This record gives sequence, structure tokens and C-alpha cells, in this order.
Amino acid sequence: MTTLPTPLRGIVPPLVTPLATPEQLDTRGLERLVEHVLAGGVSGLFLLGTTGEGPSLSVALRRQVIDHVVDQVAGRVPVLVGVTDTSLAESIELAEYAADAGASAVVLAGPPYFPIGGHDLREYVRRAAAAVPLPLFLYNMPSHTKLRFDLETVRMAVGLPQVAGIKDSSGDMIYFQQLIQAAADRPDFAVFVGPEELLAQAVRYGGHGGVCGGANLDPALFVDLYQAAVAGDLARIATLEARVLRRAAAIYCFDASSAGVIKGIKAALEWLGICGGALAEPLHPLGLSECELIGRELAELASTIDVQHGDQPLIR
Repeated sequence: MTTLPTPLRGIVPPLVTPLATPEQLDTRGLERLVEHVLAGGVSGLFLLGTTGEGPSLSVALRRQVIDHVVDQVAGRVPVLVGVTDTSLAESIELAEYAADAGASAVVLAGPPYFPIGGHDLREYVRRAAAAVPLPLFLYNMPSHTKLRFDLETVRMAVGLPQVAGIKDSSGDMIYFQQLIQAAADRPDFAVFVGPEELLAQAVRYGGHGGVCGGANLDPALFVDLYQAAVAGDLARIATLEARVLRRAAAIYCFDASSAGVIKGIKAALEWLGICGGALAEPLHPLGLSECELIGRELAELASTIDVQHGDQPLIR
């Protein structure tokens, strides 16, 4: 197990889960993806999150992903494991499995299905923090869980040594700044942003990095953007943000639902030859014509960036 830096900083891609079929892991594709992402200089890997389709996978498949990635990474970077479940007992059991496998931390969203209030949410966090055997990151994902970690709950969590940080995927930058303020007295508490379009802004506000789905495709792009934001290099930020936005427009536009991001990333990874585009039920991959269009647009985009900037292409 790699010791978790305090605080964790940089780019921690929410790794997609390559599937041979909706119920079978593509182990070769997973191996290629892990090496591709690590080569980009990322600071860690986040397994079984939203982009990794964690809630849609069987317990057996989740455990297989954990075992395979932890063994392959072999301590090169910290491995964070999503353990969100409708049952806290199941979340704790998966956290225990992740710890035994050698993971570095676990990530827990608010419990889906029941719309709980602040008191219940705070008790949920307290119980989880006391029970899980690894450092715990909270995962604020209100679009999917239908609740968010209110500031009182976050302030309480900051006071729990077992809670190492929070990932915010709300897209609400006022709330994000409030998270930074809530953690101001605890320098080892990390605050990460989810939406990749907000990475530089979040870091400039004092955030510690990004858990950005697009880093599955071009990890070095997001590492470079993070470093430019840390350095305050506004010209470099503008150039790199333009690449992020162009790529997002090219691959995330084929499904209006939030699942469109996952579908687009997997289709692009298939075009790259890294892994297939299969998704877990209830999601289904994009059609052949859409995948071909993504390939053409990404190839054109990479060529355009080369000509205009003389840099490495967006997709390598």
C-alpha cells in the first residue's frame, strides 16, 4: 500500500472500468488503461466512482477491479476506491476488502435513495469514518445521490482525523469556496473538484487538484493544466483550458444525460485502442456512427492543435 500524502494533491483520474461484456472485466484493456494514465504523471487513481460505473457493478466485479489495479500499480501512486452503496454495512465491507488488497483510501458519496436530512447525514459520516480501516474521502455528487454534503456536515467531517478530504462534483463554485474555508484550519484536508472545465479555477481558489474524467484520455493535459494553475501561469492556463473544452465538446455531446460523459470517454478510449466501449447495465454504448464521428473529430482536433500551437496533440 502507498501511504496517502497529506494532503493529496494533483490529478487523480476517476478510472473507467473496461468491460469485455456488461458483466465481465476486460483485464487487458484495464492494464493498458492503467499504464496509459500513469504515464501521464497523475498523482493517484480513483476506482469505482461515477466514471468507473461503480454502483452498477456486481460486488464480485468491484473486488476484481480492486485486486487487479492495486497489484498492477504496485505502489507507484495511491489507489482510492469508491465504496458507495445504499447500505452502509456493504460500504464498510468493501472498504475492508480494499484495505486488505492494499488500497490507500476509500471514497464515499452520500447514501442514495432515501432523502436524508442533516442530522442523519452527519451520523452517516461519523459511523463511516469510525468503521472504515482507511482514510476516507467524501464525495459530493448531488446530481446522482440527490443530496449534498451541507457545510455543517463538512465542518464536522473536517474535525474527524479519519476523513482525509472531499471531492466536489456539484459544479457550484460558491460552495467549493465554502469548502476551502471550512477546511482552512486543517492543512492536511484535501478539497478536489470533479468537473474538468473548473479545474484551473478550483486550484486558483485553493483547491488541491481534480478528479477529472477526461484524464482517462489525456492525463498529461490535465497534469499540465493543474501545474499551470498552481504556478498562476494565466497564458498557459488559457491555452490548456481551450484544449479541455474542445475535447469535451467533441466527445460529450452524443447523450444529453450525465451518462454521456462516460459513454463518450469509453468510445474515445476504444478509438485509441486502449479498451472497448462496453458499459455496465443499465447504460449502453454509443452507436457505431457516433463512435466513428468521435474518432474523426478527435483526430482533426489533435491535428489542429499541433498546427496552431506546435505542441503535443490532445490525444496521444
